[in-house]
Amino acid sequence: MGLAEALAILMVVAVCGFLFFGYPVALTLGGVSLAFAALGHLTGTMSFSFIGALPQRVFGVMTNEVLLAIPLFIFMGVMLERSRIAEDLLETMGRLFGSLRGGLGISVAIVGTLLAAAKGVVGATTVTMGLIVLPTMLRYGYDKKLAAGTVAATATLAQIFPPATVLVLLGDQLSTAYQAAQLAQGNFAPSSVTVSDLFAGAIVPGFSLVAMYILYLIGMAVFFPKTSPAIPPEPGAPKGFALARRLIAVLVAPLLLILAVLGSILAGIATPTEAASVGAVGAILLAAIKGTLGHALAPVVQRTTQVTCMIFVILIGATLFSLVFRGLGGDDMVHRALGGLPGGAAGAILVVMVAMFLLGFVMDAFEIIFVVVPIVAVPLLKLHGVDPVWLGIMMAMNLQTSYMHPPLGPTLFFLRGVAPPEITTRDIYIGIIPFVLIQLFALVVLWYVPGLATALPHALYGGR
Repeated sequence: MGLAEALAILMVVAVCGFLFFGYPVALTLGGVSLAFAALGHLTGTMSFSFIGALPQRVFGVMTNEVLLAIPLFIFMGVMLERSRIAEDLLETMGRLFGSLRGGLGISVAIVGTLLAAAKGVVGATTVTMGLIVLPTMLRYGYDKKLAAGTVAATATLAQIFPPATVLVLLGDQLSTAYQAAQLAQGNFAPSSVTVSDLFAGAIVPGFSLVAMYILYLIGMAVFFPKTSPAIPPEPGAPKGFALARRLIAVLVAPLLLILAVLGSILAGIATPTEAASVGAVGAILLAAIKGTLGHALAPVVQRTTQVTCMIFVILIGATLFSLVFRGLGGDDMVHRALGGLPGGAAGAILVVMVAMFLLGFVMDAFEIIFVVVPIVAVPLLKLHGVDPVWLGIMMAMNLQTSYMHPPLGPTLFFLRGVAPPEITTRDIYIGIIPFVLIQLFALVVLWYVPGLATALPHALYGGR
């Protein structure tokens, strides 16, 4: 190993170390990268002129049409959060299934899926469900661990369900990596992989996860009935036809919005960015109909700006990191390391998946996508038989698992911040473990049955 490659490894270790001690991500990525660029220049292992490529790369990021979908999807999710649609859905679904043992938990899983598809942002979904659902589940006698685990797991579905922000960013990174891999193999008319492909690829695995969550909740209700009691009927609550009419009233609007956004993307009518604008306008209309637009618009714009700025500042820091890492020869080192692993493509992918899972303890999903994926995706996609859509969904589900895995899963911290005082951190950690095991089982199934992720996009888009 040469001095340049040793510096590349030390740069990665330094970034992880500073992040572990709580330093801001974007500043850590940028600062460590500049320090190692200077060190590389002084030792003669890298020319500092490499940094001159940064402005052009940043300009490319800022003018990337795909990434324009990010602020629009975030705006849609935050607006739906402020318009109180979640409260109406949870109340009505709870009454629909609540008379069954475990029915409230099933309602939470269903509504969490709808919110995940409507919002696409884990933090917003977790806070909304934690404030509304947890007190209700506790009030009706649900086990604290089961209630906390159910809310945390279903909220994290926003990592995998379209239009998840993670899928948009993964699609953008994999698109570049897939074309680079094909060009390196001598294919000068490369195929493409798009955000639409990943959206289509995530649908079957996403619904499969929801089905497994519901089966687990049914199993708990059957074998441990005290953990999931039925809800006693409330006097004056709507029943029968009145309940059905109420359900239709609260369900139609968000379903139509989801169908308009995802349907237009999957049908090829609109790009993700165009569909995101439709979703943003639709969320504004729903808030106006409910009469919450006047006091919600300014906070929604402010929150959208904060989240968008956070993502793009991290992206700029990660761009500088990738630039210096390549300048030190780190990408060639990664190519050789992955290509020389036993087991071929399967061994290389397994090592990357384990590394991404472990990095999830100290890095956010956005940071992993911006820092790790550009480095490992090209060598992985150059290996024989690796489908880019399958690889993207495997990465997304892996990041989703790390997002909810104790002790450092961000979803658990979001939930801890809004949970009632009677729910302890220990309750949250123990309650999430069965759902983490379900996630890992789903990853194993997807590993052996890649068609779960590839069949739909291949059918819709002709196998591109």
